[in-house]
Amino acid sequence: MTAEQPTPDVLKVSILGAESIIVGFHLSEYIVRDVLSAVKSSTYVLVTDTNLEPLYLNKFKAHFEKAFKDLGLNSRLLTYVLPPGELSKSRAVKGQIEDFMLGNSCTRDTCVIAMGGGVIGDLVGFVAATFMRGVPFIQVPTTLLAMVDSSIGGKTAIDTPHGKNLIGAFWQPKRIFLDLSFLQTLPEREFINGMAEVIKTAAIWSESDFTLLENGAESIRDAVLKPDLSVPFQGATESTRTPAQTLLLTVVLASAAVKAHVVTNDERESDLRGLLNFGHSVGHAIEAIVSPMMLHGECVSIGMIKEAEIARYLGHLSQVAVGRLTRCLQSYGLPISLEEKRVKQWIGDKHCHVDEMLEIMKVDKKNIGSQKRIVMLSTIGKTLEPRPSVVSDEVIHKVLCPAGIVIPKVVSADAEKPVNITVPGSKSISNRALVLAALGKGVCRVKGLLHSDDTQYMLQALKKLGSLEYEWEDNGDTLVVSGGSGKLQVPNSELYLGNAGTAARFLTTVCALIPTADGAENSTTILTGNDRMKQRPIGPLVEALSENGAQIKSLQSRGCLPLEVTPVGGLKGGTLRLAASISSQYVSSILMCAPYAREPVTLELTGGVVISQLYIDMTIAMMKSFGIEVERVASNIYKIPQGVYTNPDVYIVEADASSATYPLAVAAITGTQCTLSNIGSNSLQGDAGFAVNVLKPMGCTVTQTEGTTTVQGPPRGTLKPLPSIDMETMTDAFLTAAVLAAVTSEFNGENITRITGIANQRVKECNRIAAMVTELGKFGVKASELPDGIQIHGANYEDLRGPKDGVNCYDDHRVAMSFSVLGCIVPGGSMICEKKCVEKTWPGWWDALENILEVETRGFDLIPVVNTEVVNKKSPEASIVLIGMRGAGKTTLGRAAASALSRQFVDIDHYMEEKLNTTIPQFIEANGWVQFREQESQLLVEALEQYPNNAIIACGGGIVETPSSCEVLKKFAKEKGPVIQILQDIQKVKRYLDQDTTRPMYGQDMLDIWERRKPLYEVCSSHEFVVSTDVTPGVDGNAEWSLVERDFVKFVQFVVGKDTNRFLRKLVP
Repeated sequence: MTAEQPTPDVLKVSILGAESIIVGFHLSEYIVRDVLSAVKSSTYVLVTDTNLEPLYLNKFKAHFEKAFKDLGLNSRLLTYVLPPGELSKSRAVKGQIEDFMLGNSCTRDTCVIAMGGGVIGDLVGFVAATFMRGVPFIQVPTTLLAMVDSSIGGKTAIDTPHGKNLIGAFWQPKRIFLDLSFLQTLPEREFINGMAEVIKTAAIWSESDFTLLENGAESIRDAVLKPDLSVPFQGATESTRTPAQTLLLTVVLASAAVKAHVVTNDERESDLRGLLNFGHSVGHAIEAIVSPMMLHGECVSIGMIKEAEIARYLGHLSQVAVGRLTRCLQSYGLPISLEEKRVKQWIGDKHCHVDEMLEIMKVDKKNIGSQKRIVMLSTIGKTLEPRPSVVSDEVIHKVLCPAGIVIPKVVSADAEKPVNITVPGSKSISNRALVLAALGKGVCRVKGLLHSDDTQYMLQALKKLGSLEYEWEDNGDTLVVSGGSGKLQVPNSELYLGNAGTAARFLTTVCALIPTADGAENSTTILTGNDRMKQRPIGPLVEALSENGAQIKSLQSRGCLPLEVTPVGGLKGGTLRLAASISSQYVSSILMCAPYAREPVTLELTGGVVISQLYIDMTIAMMKSFGIEVERVASNIYKIPQGVYTNPDVYIVEADASSATYPLAVAAITGTQCTLSNIGSNSLQGDAGFAVNVLKPMGCTVTQTEGTTTVQGPPRGTLKPLPSIDMETMTDAFLTAAVLAAVTSEFNGENITRITGIANQRVKECNRIAAMVTELGKFGVKASELPDGIQIHGANYEDLRGPKDGVNCYDDHRVAMSFSVLGCIVPGGSMICEKKCVEKTWPGWWDALENILEVETRGFDLIPVVNTEVVNKKSPEASIVLIGMRGAGKTTLGRAAASALSRQFVDIDHYMEEKLNTTIPQFIEANGWVQFREQESQLLVEALEQYPNNAIIACGGGIVETPSSCEVLKKFAKEKGPVIQILQDIQKVKRYLDQDTTRPMYGQDMLDIWERRKPLYEVCSSHEFVVSTDVTPGVDGNAEWSLVERDFVKFVQFVVGKDTNRFLRKLVP
């Protein structure tokens, strides 16, 4: 028996003086009765699409019929169903709806209801705005994106070949119903797409709403993606609403309320309403290039990060705020960079060239003349101005570019004034503090935490392991950790750690503490990372833990990630032996987890000299701060008692001593003065000795207190070499020392610096010793590897030149920052590729380099090699093959391009008819489809041999059905010339073919044929051309189709390499 739908508890939001936004769960019957009450009409027209028709249309019909009867109304309901997708948002489809309404004698009292996503709402709203000069209109959005964005505000429009939303009107709906139960039928990616707009609104308007979003990501996702379907109409009433549903309702309501407030105060979009476009200036430019492979919200998510980075560069926004925004977006599964692996999978070989993005950004309603305006955050929940702010092209270009050029620092009398700089929190201490606080009991407020990729991976992993709960205070400056007292669980998904070696090593032992998989979805924990992380060694740690009873398996290369950890009752304890000559992080990993073993632990270090002893000492000191004291009974033996960490009320993370070396080195190499205001002699970190032990012997004046460090560099070109220096206590700082050694001068002996004690640097983010030898060589500096170090021959800096193709950073933050120091003095500028990799430890480094250290930088857009190869590796005269579904436009477009480019047009169907001396329908009728396909394949080979150059060859729609034809097409695309798939909306193609009686019938459903052929078209083609119009191909005199033909001709010219400037030109820095 079907449960009766209860009267829902709803919340209302006022917009333009009326409470017309209604929010709740399971509102379908409520919607019908409220509409009939609020908008009296003889005719209600409900417009939806074919995706929603089977899910909801019959339910709404039944509700209307029952309500008409119950209320004694003589009204009627008409329904109109459209194909889904952007192609429906056109003049032609608008006219079809209007003709349907006129044909059914609809009058001015008609009420139009739009049930669907943003396309349906925009289109149907525009119909309502113009039909009979305006009729009442109801919005029933079914996607999260439409609920919080397009349905609110009265903006309606259609697309044209000239662009999106260029023809439309402001027409306010009488009601907007946000039924959150609709979200349960959305694909996960579509739901996440909508969350971008919810996060955007909180980011510009309400820090408290943003805090709800960042702390409640898991619950909000579960409310939509994991509903309890066993409870009928769950959430409709307050009594049946789960906490997760309440949280979802709260954040959606808040987002809708902000949009309503802004629209009420700025209905026609002057200044205030422009704030709602945070992330959209850059996001729309990305979307224009990568659509439809990426969704609107995904593009806006990346746009928000880029626009926040612009605000940070200009000094309006802190890195803490950028970090919070980044983490929040990531927690919902939204992308934050075009470099993400899944983004590259979505967009293929498309590249968002910065100059092309700037061109697209010229056409933006927020702009004033030629001035681009972007919404600038000043903090989470607040914008710099109550309107978008003017930002120069130079700044946008610099921030968007993937590479940067460091211009030599010009030192004038004014520039020689002392510089004061604050360094971000220590990566090493941040990661240790997170592990200790997660394993501890009680609440700990962690201040000064590094906001970076590495700490984000650690925090996410510990959350998945169930070892902590956390939230942010002080606008993100303080992380409040509620420790789990050592309680751990197998996570529901793998722990992805990027290239975060510290997180990988610490978490391996943490995962070995998990006692059982009882109650978990998975039986094991998987730790994995990116390709480089899968090469970095972790074998000694795995061996030590395995010998103690842990069950850890390498899933690919032995002794490397990915690792599979199976719970076996936790860590046994007792005596553990560990080889510690490769990484001190192995030692720290066991030390921190040892108190939770089943027996007290004695850790014995083997294998000779222990690397980075100071980092082990730092770990022991931090453990003491959390209530566990380690006893060092011999130089290589430690005893760790059992216990549970007691979290201190507050733990302050000191500045990163490794990162501190870069601003000090800038002062050293340029002969200027720099003071670090938050790191000095009392630091726990070994790298804090860099100024005294490296810079001072090189000729710098160093002044250090317990909490500050000041360095005055000598005159340019007078740094002294270090004949021999053991940097074992500060191995990460050797790269900084190496670039300084490149420009030393010695008048009374050899000009060589030898750095030793750094063998572990071969297994960091990259082989750093080899990387430094290679990259220094590109500048003209002679360097070579030593068994445990590097040797550098100093050179006159005026003789050096930056490498033509830039510095390869190997995705290593320390390589990038070190060579930016060298760039401060090398004539002509030095290009640093992969500048984004500094986000591992100092996301704002490039901003600090320019704005605080006063070193000019410029952006440079790197051109992917793959594009130039695609364009240039084949003869531009090679013939072009067109494939695609019957009726997609291959023949019409092929003829147009052949005519414009003076090529011969060959239609394979006509070619066959000439060769076989019969029509194709007649041949199929006489011989059947199988023999037809065989003949088609043979004649394809013949045609390609006969017309190898200067032809455009259009194939039949089913040519890919034959494996031999597929192989011919793939080989041609790889070795000879382009194979272009012509794509059109399949529903439109179906309607067109249903009216065409001149072609042989398929004998089966065309949509089934499309699903079968779709992957075949993809593997056989080298390029795709999407036809985005609703007119019929080949209709003479049609202006819209002429524009499609024009675009196709340009596309073909680009594909064959005749006109590549627009897409492939390099930017002049």
